[in-house]
Amino acid sequence: MRQASSDAYPPALVKALRSELAAAISDYSANEVPNLCSQLGLLPGDREEAFKSKFKYAERRLSEKSAAELIPIAARLLEDVESYSLSEARSKLDEHGKPRVSELTRKRILAIFYSKVLTTDDDHMAFLKRIWPLDKMPSIYADRYSDRTLEDDLYQATVRNSDWDDREILENVGLLTCSQRQFFQFLEEVTSPLAQSPDTQSELVAAINDHIRHDGFKLTIVRRMSGSPVYEVQDAAIGSPADTGISQVLAAYDADTIHARWTQALDRRDTNPEGAITLARTLLEDVCKWIIVEAGEEYDEKDDLPQLYKRLAKILKLAPDDHTETVFKQILGNCQSVVESLGSLRNRISDAHSLGPRRVRPAPRHAQLAVNLSGTMATFLVDTWNARKAEQPAGSD
Repeated sequence: MRQASSDAYPPALVKALRSELAAAISDYSANEVPNLCSQLGLLPGDREEAFKSKFKYAERRLSEKSAAELIPIAARLLEDVESYSLSEARSKLDEHGKPRVSELTRKRILAIFYSKVLTTDDDHMAFLKRIWPLDKMPSIYADRYSDRTLEDDLYQATVRNSDWDDREILENVGLLTCSQRQFFQFLEEVTSPLAQSPDTQSELVAAINDHIRHDGFKLTIVRRMSGSPVYEVQDAAIGSPADTGISQVLAAYDADTIHARWTQALDRRDTNPEGAITLARTLLEDVCKWIIVEAGEEYDEKDDLPQLYKRLAKILKLAPDDHTETVFKQILGNCQSVVESLGSLRNRISDAHSLGPRRVRPAPRHAQLAVNLSGTMATFLVDTWNARKAEQPAGSD
């Protein structure tokens, strides 16, 4: 693959990485710097030059490297040194031009913590130190306190006093400006069962997914810790082929409401089974109502899902009695049963009603079944409606 030139990268990011690399190299002794630079693939030199200025010695050699060449050099150096600033500079340059979470999405996620706490099951400082090397990060008051760290700031503002709320904490650790790698680490840690109770975990994951899905990402269960889900940020396109096919059909029919409802159901089927089951039924209700109105017919606002489906089945000629072939009568009869069952499932174990002390709580597999059935039925109804419209003579209503 052809390496990208430095011109393909923002000059500020390239300059920042070169500077951080030179700073990390200059932390070595002058005797070690020439050999280290050679190991990193930089031009050789002698100790006398390094003794004059280790930083300039490294900077001269790094200036001859393109941005694409600086990234692996930084990765190699990070194998031997711990430097948050170097890691951040490398990540930001490496992430340039790749799918990204927008600044607006970051601000919206930050706003979640206006009303939600960062952690319900962990000490704030312990939680933050799992994500950021606070003791290695400069104080926000560095111009006044040269020997102070961000950890000192946080301890003063959150332990000794209550000066910063959770939103201010996240702003001061750099959530809005950090690399996407660091931002995703925060999302994975803040939704960890180590940080959240089961109830707050599912709510938080759903709230975050509502925002990052617009940029093509989602929090997905990758394993379990003592029965509790552990999440990882993944490409939202990762899913079953059926998910993709259903998404394409529903987005083409109505992107704003119906496809959005389907996307919300997908987001919740692993994280919030009750909510996903509610959305599965609502998706079918939407599809039925949209097609009934588009067909020039009416429905009663009191109609529940089975009643809406029966009205639509007449319009689309999907009632079993409309067909003579036994196999089609059976399939269409089963479709009607699926719709009725989804309505019953939603009434019994979704979040539409109080579960009560004896109600069964749905598992993700129940939500998977409900959402997948709903998506399949919705696609079938939309495809059938499109076929019926195509069969109408030109110029007819």
